[in-house]
Amino acid sequence: MELPAIAAESLEVYFDLLARWNARINLTAVQLSPPNDPAIDRLFVEPLAAARYFPDQWAHWFDLGSGGGSPAIPLRLVRQSGALTMIEAKTRKAAFLREVVRALQLSQTSVENARFQAVASDRAATAQVVSVRAVHPDRQLAESAAALPGFEGRLFVFTSLEMPLNVAQFDHLETVPLLEKDSSRLAIYRKVVPRGTTKAHQR
Repeated sequence: MELPAIAAESLEVYFDLLARWNARINLTAVQLSPPNDPAIDRLFVEPLAAARYFPDQWAHWFDLGSGGGSPAIPLRLVRQSGALTMIEAKTRKAAFLREVVRALQLSQTSVENARFQAVASDRAATAQVVSVRAVHPDRQLAESAAALPGFEGRLFVFTSLEMPLNVAQFDHLETVPLLEKDSSRLAIYRKVVPRGTTKAHQR
C-alpha cells in the first residue's frame, strides 16, 4: 500500500490529535499510547484498504457516526473528490472532528452534530456515497444509511459480518476482506429502482 508523502504526514497529524483528545474524552477504545497493531489496522489499514473500492468521482459522500474519524478521515486523504459530510451525534466528538478538518485543511469537508436518523430524513436520496462502520448493524441503522443514496448510489458498510444485510431497495454487490488475518470486511451495496417505479421518480 503506497501513500503520497503528504497523505502520510496528514495521517500522522490526525493520529496525534486523536491520541491527545482521547486522553480527555472517549473517542475510541483502541490502544493509542502506544498504538498496537490492532489499533493501526483499525484506524488506518482498514480504511486505506477500502479506498480501492470507493468511486474516483462523486458529488456528495456522507459518513454516519464518524466518532473518532476513522474510516472517514484516512479515506478522505486518498479520496478527495466531491464533498464529505461527517455525521456525529455526540457534541464533543463532533468538536474533535471539526478540529481535525481545520488542522488538516480538508476542503469540501464538514461535520454535522446530529443523529444520522434525522439527517437521513432531511437528505434522503441526495448522496452518491454513504459509509458507516458497524460491527453489528441493526435494522434502524441499515434503513437510515440506505435512505441517503440516490439511484445507483453506493452504500459501504465496514463490518465483521460475513453475511450481507438485507437492505430494501439495494443490491448487495460484494463483501470483501480488508485484512488478511482478521474478520474485518467491507460490504458494498448499490441502490436500485424499486419495483413499480421509474428512474424519473428517483432523485
